[in-house]
Amino acid sequence: MKRSSPDSSNAAASADQVPGLEQVSVTALKGVGAQLADKLAKLNIHNLQDLLFHLPMRYLDRTRVTPIGAMQPMVNVVIEGVIRGCDVVYGRRRSLVCRLQDDTGTVTLRFFHFSAAQQKQFSVGARLRCFGESRRGASGLELYHPEYEFCDAAVAAPLESRLTPVYPATEGITQARLRSLCQQALTLMSRHSLRELLPPQPGLNAGTGWAGSLQQAIAYLHHPPADASLQELLDGTHPYQQRLAFEELLAHHLSMLQVRQQLRAAGAVPLPPPERLLQEFRQQLGFNLTAAQQRVAAEISVDLAQPVPMLRLVQGDVGSGKTVVAALAALQAVGNGRQAAVMAPTEILAEQHRQSFSQWLEPLGIQVGWLSGRQKQSERKQQLAAIASGAAQLVIGTHALFQQDVVFADLGLTIIDEQHRFGVHQRLALREKSGARSHSHQLIMTATPIPRTLAMSAYADLDCSVIDQLPPGRTPVQTVVIGNQRRPQVIERVRAACLEGRQAYWVCTLIEESEALEAQAAEATAELLAAALPDVRVGLVHGRLKPAEKEQQMAAFKAGTTQLLVATTVIEVGVDVANASLMIIENPERLGLAQLHQLRGRVGRGSAESHCVLLYGTPLSRYGRQRLDAMRETNDGFLIAERDLELRGPGEVLGTRQTGAVQFRLADLNRDGHLLPAVKQLATRLLQEDPASVEQLVSRWLGHNQHYANA
Repeated sequence: MKRSSPDSSNAAASADQVPGLEQVSVTALKGVGAQLADKLAKLNIHNLQDLLFHLPMRYLDRTRVTPIGAMQPMVNVVIEGVIRGCDVVYGRRRSLVCRLQDDTGTVTLRFFHFSAAQQKQFSVGARLRCFGESRRGASGLELYHPEYEFCDAAVAAPLESRLTPVYPATEGITQARLRSLCQQALTLMSRHSLRELLPPQPGLNAGTGWAGSLQQAIAYLHHPPADASLQELLDGTHPYQQRLAFEELLAHHLSMLQVRQQLRAAGAVPLPPPERLLQEFRQQLGFNLTAAQQRVAAEISVDLAQPVPMLRLVQGDVGSGKTVVAALAALQAVGNGRQAAVMAPTEILAEQHRQSFSQWLEPLGIQVGWLSGRQKQSERKQQLAAIASGAAQLVIGTHALFQQDVVFADLGLTIIDEQHRFGVHQRLALREKSGARSHSHQLIMTATPIPRTLAMSAYADLDCSVIDQLPPGRTPVQTVVIGNQRRPQVIERVRAACLEGRQAYWVCTLIEESEALEAQAAEATAELLAAALPDVRVGLVHGRLKPAEKEQQMAAFKAGTTQLLVATTVIEVGVDVANASLMIIENPERLGLAQLHQLRGRVGRGSAESHCVLLYGTPLSRYGRQRLDAMRETNDGFLIAERDLELRGPGEVLGTRQTGAVQFRLADLNRDGHLLPAVKQLATRLLQEDPASVEQLVSRWLGHNQHYANA
């Protein structure tokens, strides 16, 4: 590619005639052929802009020599000294051991992989400069396979003048090669445009605006000066990092808003509220809605009446009554002659929904359809025909709903419960069931409260409603944390509760995500408890049971025939037994806070005082103790969600299958959440005033990963 130099006759040409860095392939760099270009593509590096935005993940300080006597363990250091001895040592592994000495002390250099020529180089009296991480070894502090160079004793070799970047890498690309390529790209940055896509914006740097220009930020972060705050850079709080984190968060937010625009542009059939049908439903409910339920139901009703698709997320803590709000939304679709679909992540939750919706809606003449992955072929065929003909007005199911052979007659509303348990592509597949002429309205529900920073970022395409009130009569659950050595006392506590007429859950967990192993653990626990509690009727539920067996066990527990239900985490959602007032969770340290909170929500559904016992294994890690302490301190799901974000990070909180939406290069939602209000404000402004910059921002930061946001 021909490039114009600043002093050529083209110097006066306008900046937009100079090809941007995003237009210059990495193959324009010295030493980059097709083979290396393919390896760079694995890092999503295709052009020079991609390369410059492939920012260091940390830095090494090679700008100063540390006296050997001042070295600390587990710290990267540059040291310089004279070799006082070098020998091959035979132990568990053969190694080359050199003793390096300066005026302050002696340190060991150890090489497990070495050649005869290398051994010969390390002659006594040679002066060496090394860089590596100091560790405690058999002979005090040691450096394993340090980088090194031989020095002239008379002339001091120059040290690095800047901090050394360490980049995210892939197989076949060394740090040295990445540093060389980035240096070339930085040199070319002055000859090609790197467009500033952010308008002047106060608020990032003590109210004075952005921290320097984009080019200054990029150049600084690739090669920080020796006096840069290494701690700030490692923490990600340097003003230049915050400036780029803001831009990355903005790009992700804009991508989500673009998805929303595309969906709204497709239009939807308006569904005005069928007042008579809704009134009949409320009259036969048998209880009054809370003020929070009424408020959220009204917000949904207004959305459904619009000619654009509803995209609403409803958050409500465990037991806040989301299901009845979903039923009101489904009635609004069915009352307008359209179908509604409710998708749940587990068979148990889907079955719970089928019972609730059938009880509420069938007296109103509404046919409830049912699809699950474990139905018999004849039953499935019958249900598919009812869905395709429109006879099934409300369809409830698991992931089976979005399979290819499921065809709806006229799908007007999709309701996805516990949405974080589904992948983004599953959500997209169900939405496409509405056909080409218009999109269905979409209601997303979760009983796992989402921290505000995550909701603003990962769900920017959704309006958000919160059911922040529990129905009257619900009792707060008392949580206690007990070590496994007190297991006999816990078993006695279960006996006492059951003999008093109450019911209890005993939840088994395993580290391995294996349904078979969890089932075995639950079966073994059920046998032990049945033997220890001969006067208590013990039931068992796990994921390996056949649907009929599972339903039979759940029905027995609901009816009170079974007093103690031993279960795996399949009961996390969808189980509602008011008489159950005690839950034991074995090895709770193995679960996330959100899952623990969900499990705890299975008790406290009646008026009796309820308890949750977290029966942990020892020794308990500091991280495990923090999680269990959070459970003991509060029943507020939103506070627990914020704590979960602090401890586990956004990817884990959203679920691994959702992380395509939150894989940031530089930004960190936990650390940079304070930037999101300004991000949201600027995103709205840019969409209205500068759509060209929007496209470039999204392309710059998301590149080929934009499709993850389309859910």
